[in-house]
Amino acid sequence: MAKREVDIVIISDVHLGTYGCHAKELLKYLKSIKPKMLILNGDIIDIWQFSKSYWPETHMKVVRRILKFVTEGIPVYYLTGNHDEMLRKFTDFDLGTFQLLNKIVLNIDGKKAWIFHGDVFDVTMQHSKWLAKLGAVGYDSLILINSFVNWFLTAIGKQKMSFSQKVKAKFKDAVKFINAFEQTAADLAVEKQYSYVICGHIHHAEIREIQSTEGNGSVLYLNSGDWVESLTALEYHNNNWTIFKYTPEAFHTDTDEEDQTDAEDLDAKMDVNKLLERFRQEAE
Repeated sequence: MAKREVDIVIISDVHLGTYGCHAKELLKYLKSIKPKMLILNGDIIDIWQFSKSYWPETHMKVVRRILKFVTEGIPVYYLTGNHDEMLRKFTDFDLGTFQLLNKIVLNIDGKKAWIFHGDVFDVTMQHSKWLAKLGAVGYDSLILINSFVNWFLTAIGKQKMSFSQKVKAKFKDAVKFINAFEQTAADLAVEKQYSYVICGHIHHAEIREIQSTEGNGSVLYLNSGDWVESLTALEYHNNNWTIFKYTPEAFHTDTDEEDQTDAEDLDAKMDVNKLLERFRQEAE
């Protein structure tokens, strides 16, 4: 099947290594595209909750697929987030077309794009990291329970529901936090004279023009969402930004032959298991 060509793809908040991660769906998406550049904008591997007892094969296949882009010469930027912050000690590490960074500024068709995860704006992250980590465990537990409920709802022909999105919608403080996050990012981007500011972290996909608080300009704010609930990515193609949202109907059932070929090709070019073990060591 022909792959869809995209100039730039940005994904974030995949949280590989947790029960809430939709690795199977992400794998289908990654197999369907042919990007000229891939940006992983933080929290791809969830080192906070990384467990050697939970690393399904589908999670490994996502890693292989990303590394396949690297071996094909496609630039892949891994920008660190809070859940994979331990990797920040390795920033500026590069492996061929793969680079590990904290943030990046790109020139996209003559416009500057400031891209970073966004946890720097989170007060909880800065002053109560233990509370943030505790919240992450609770969030993952909520997602796990939600998956069982959705399985039951699907079995009886009912529509799926999202516990966390309903919780967020009930609390005005959650909405205020998202709005404050977006405004802060926009204000700083306008000050730095960037055309785009692109974040992740808050699991809320968005593309919208935001005026600065000072009224001295505006910037296009973009957020890639997540692959826990939203199942979204940012795509840039033909001078246009869009939000991709995964739907099962858009994808055919995958076969294992391509996955096996990926594994064999990568094993011939790099020791994937050795690379992954470095992540595991950081989790201990």
